[in-house]
Amino acid sequence: MSTAFELHIVFDCADPDRVARFWMAALGGYDFPFGVPEGFANWDEYADANGIPVELRNVGRTLVDQERDRPDIFFLKVPEAKAGKNRLHLDIKVAPGLDGDARRTRIDAEADRLIALGATVTERFDTSEDIHLILQDPEGNEFCLA
Repeated sequence: MSTAFELHIVFDCADPDRVARFWMAALGGYDFPFGVPEGFANWDEYADANGIPVELRNVGRTLVDQERDRPDIFFLKVPEAKAGKNRLHLDIKVAPGLDGDARRTRIDAEADRLIALGATVTERFDTSEDIHLILQDPEGNEFCLA
């Protein structure tokens, strides 16, 4: 028997807006689900008009895939800092079907793009059989690029 459900990915973080914007740019196709309410230039103007305290304005963000059917991603503010290695991570496959130098070139180009967005490379595995990188997002969450 099949059970219907939705799958969401959730990141605990110190700065939901910063981490959400990194992943929105990194993954492409994702966007914030709600535009700025009509009559307001931006969300801060809306928050000011509705008495939302500054400390509650960045408690969470949501990204929704606008192009494909990928899970929504939530970013929730937590008080504690990240401690230790992730027990779960995302794999970003940017070179499916490519081998050798073509694969290496594609992965390196994507790594350069992600580094410009705020990622850091922590490990590189490059053998004649495989290449993949381990990176961290701006708050240190590990992910793989292959």
